[in-house]
Amino acid sequence: MLTPKYPPQDTAPPAMNTAPAPASNVVVASSPAPAAVAPVSNRPTVQLTPGSALALAAGGGAVVLVVGAVLVSLLLAVAITGMSVAVVAVVLRSMLKDFNNQR
Repeated sequence: MLTPKYPPQDTAPPAMNTAPAPASNVVVASSPAPAAVAPVSNRPTVQLTPGSALALAAGGGAVVLVVGAVLVSLLLAVAITGMSVAVVAVVLRSMLKDFNNQR
């Protein structure tokens, strides 16, 4: 149950290198080797036109602006909360000092 399951081994025969043996004292005109052909990919290629590149840049700029606005608003909320807690602490300290002095 917990043993690993390996895929089956490749059953394709190994590639044979069948280069002809050169004959002695015979000049053979060899043709140039064919260029290697790149394998064809099944994935679709993405081609950017100038309009789509502009739209992509505008969308990226909008995302940066929105994320920046959210981060600035969060920082402002933390700053306001910190200031209000500081004011409440000063007021409570003053009230407790007055309460202790009246006794």
